[in-house]
This record gives sequence, structure tokens and C-alpha cells, in this order.
Amino acid sequence: MKTPDTFLHKKVLVLGLAKSGVSASLLLHELGAFVTVNDKKPLSENPEAQGLLEQGIKVICGDHPLELLDEGFELIVKNPGIPYSNPLIEGAVQKGIPVWTEVELAYRISDAPIIGITGTNGKTTTTTLIFEVLEAAGLNPLIAGNIGTVASGVAMEAKSDNTIVMELSSFQLMGIDAFKPKIALITNLYEAHLDYHGDFESYCEAKSQITKNQTASDYFVYNADQEKVQEIARKSSAALVPFSTHQVVEDGAYLQDGAVMFRGEKIIQIGDIVLPGKHNLENILATVAICKLQGADNGAIRKVLTTFQGVRHRLQFIANVDGRKFYNDSKATNILATKNALAAFTQPTILLAGGLDRGNEFDELIPCLQHVKAIITFGQTAPKIERVAKEAGISVIKRVDTVKEAVPVAFGLSEEGDCILLSPACASWDQYKTFEVRGDIFVDAVHKLI
Repeated sequence: MKTPDTFLHKKVLVLGLAKSGVSASLLLHELGAFVTVNDKKPLSENPEAQGLLEQGIKVICGDHPLELLDEGFELIVKNPGIPYSNPLIEGAVQKGIPVWTEVELAYRISDAPIIGITGTNGKTTTTTLIFEVLEAAGLNPLIAGNIGTVASGVAMEAKSDNTIVMELSSFQLMGIDAFKPKIALITNLYEAHLDYHGDFESYCEAKSQITKNQTASDYFVYNADQEKVQEIARKSSAALVPFSTHQVVEDGAYLQDGAVMFRGEKIIQIGDIVLPGKHNLENILATVAICKLQGADNGAIRKVLTTFQGVRHRLQFIANVDGRKFYNDSKATNILATKNALAAFTQPTILLAGGLDRGNEFDELIPCLQHVKAIITFGQTAPKIERVAKEAGISVIKRVDTVKEAVPVAFGLSEEGDCILLSPACASWDQYKTFEVRGDIFVDAVHKLI
């Protein structure tokens, strides 16, 4: 890894722990910074903080005291989930103290070029696909970012012959400074995380950060079917590489005569791709564009696309139980993701949905419920989803307390040939710590049926 002297003897506050905060703290400590860690969880309940304390790092737990701003910090590295409305962050901004997320640290130390992936939907699937293709092509990829492996930790191990394939959230991108991926991607943009960003324009502005530092020697791969993404592309200084499911984009990836094409070259027949769902064609086109730019051969692309069936919690096939197919789409934390999941199936479907109430309604789902024979709801949004189900003419509507309870109820309502789909259209935080926890509970319940 690179060892810049930027942080040597600099006072840095790491705000919020979890995996990214721990990694950032250890990295900054190694680079010679005077690190203070501040986390809300009490020290007695905070093994991560205890571990840092043992490393000789100053730790303050139990609160975010405003007095910290009087200690002369020159940089704050914050957990992406901490909003900029946090009084400590607001005070730092007013004092002119830079506020970063740890992906900025990853960029500054990485010997490897970075492929950065963001967007509303499809990030994880596309990140995983790109990694799998580059690995099949022998191009030494590493995977990092919002996908579960901390970017700075991966960057510490990366060599110059690696490429880091990095999933990036809008929260992470708000905290960058010099961060510049060699290849940047925006999969699509829809309204999401408005409770954090305030409005759609601010959300899009955060996403656009992924290309703000790119130059003509870099590439910006973008969804040419969305005007909002095109607006960002027009402002980018990178070489533009579009993809489209609706039109031929000669300098990018597109569909033609039943095949996936890149710059006039046929890559694979659509019928040979095993990943379900029309929405995944966007992810596949973006993957093809990036992997071709990175030098992957068509054989590697075909090998992955003819075998890759999806990632955990994203339209993940779980089991066939007495002729009923169970799918885990717990990552569907917004309405669009659930619409896409429903569009992937034509057989009778039992939908399991519900979760955190962010104040929105679910009427957008109504046109997508033609094949849904029953809905099982849970969580805060259960009444809202039930109202929509009734308006869609669905007569079988059941409410349960948990996802675990929903599985046997769904099985009892189903018949051979049905699909049972967990696609909540909501975040999990009203009942479960993460969407992964929610999905794992669903999977365990299905296996208990077996």
C-alpha cells in the first residue's frame, strides 16, 4: 500500500465504529496520525472500541460530545450512516474541518486502480458480476466497499496488479475529496434514502460524486435510458461509455437481435443468460461494458453469465419445496426493487412484504401485482401494503408478526407451481438490524420446511 505522509502527526477523529470505523482507525494509526475514536455505544458493550484501546488508540464512548470540536482535530472520518445533521458534523463543517468517509482513505493508500459502482438498484449484483468476470479472466480483482468488505482494509492488501471492484453508497460518496475511480458506473437513479438526503436532487448530487474527479483518461459507464443519469454524464470529464436496454448506443453496450452487444461485437445471446429478471439486463450490460474496458475476454464473460444465478438476498433461489419455488429478495428495500422482482416471474406468486415505514405509500406496486395470488405482510408498513393489495383485487391477505412466521403461512396458502417471494419493498430496521439478517431468517425458515 502507499504510505502518504498526509496523516503523519495529524489529529484525526474517527466518528462511529462498525467495521469501517475500526479499519479506518487502525489504518490512520499505522500512518502516524493521532487518532481519537468516538462511538455512541458504551465501552462496556463495545468490543471493537475495547480492541482499539488495547492498540493504544484513544477511545471516547457513550455519546458524541460537542466539546470534541475544541480539541483541534484536522480531519474527521465518519461512519457513512451518521447524517450530516448530526450536531458534531454540523459543527465540524462550520469550523472548516474536512469530513470524509473511509473510502477516501482507501483511495489514498491503494496501489491498485479502482472500479467504482453506484446507483439506486443493481449495485451489489453488478459489483459481484464484474468481480466474477475479471476473476474468470485472470485479472486479479478484489471486491470491496458497501458490499461487506471494508474498502480501506482491502486497499491495505491490494497490489498494483490487482483491481479493486468497489460498491459505493450515496452516504459514502458524500464524504470523498480526491477519490477517483479509473472506471465509474451509475446503474440507475430513483428516489431512495430521502430521509437522509432530504430530496431527490441532493441524492443524485451525492451519487454524481463518483465521477467528479475523473479526467479524460478515465471512463464513466452510465445508463443512457435515464435522463437524470445522462445529465451527470454530460458534466463528467471522463470518456463516456453508455449502456441501454432500449436503443443502440454504438460506443457502449446494448441489446440487438436477441444478443448482448458491445461496440458492434456480439458478446452473448440473451437466452443463454441464467440470471432471472429483465432488470438484470441493465446490470449485465454495465458489467459487459466495464469488463471489456478492463480487458476481459468474451469467454470469461460468457462463462460467468451462463452460470451466475445471483447473490445472496437479491432474487436468490433458495429451494423447491413440494413444487413451490422460494426466492429471497430481502435486499429489495424500496418499491422499485420489488417491482423488478415481481416482473421476473409469470407464475402465481405469494408475496411477503413489509418493514420500516418511511412515510411513503405503495400504490406504485398495484400494476405489478397481476400474478400475485396472496400477500403476507409484516412490520410497520403492513397496513399500507394491505390497502394496496385490496385495491389490486387480491383477496388473500394475511398479517404476521415476523418473517419467520410468514414462511409456513405462505406454504400453507400455496399450490404446486407457485413462487413464494420475500421482496419487502421496505428497509428492515423496524424489526431486523440489516436486510441480510431478515433474509437469513427467511432462508432458515424455508430450510425448516424441508
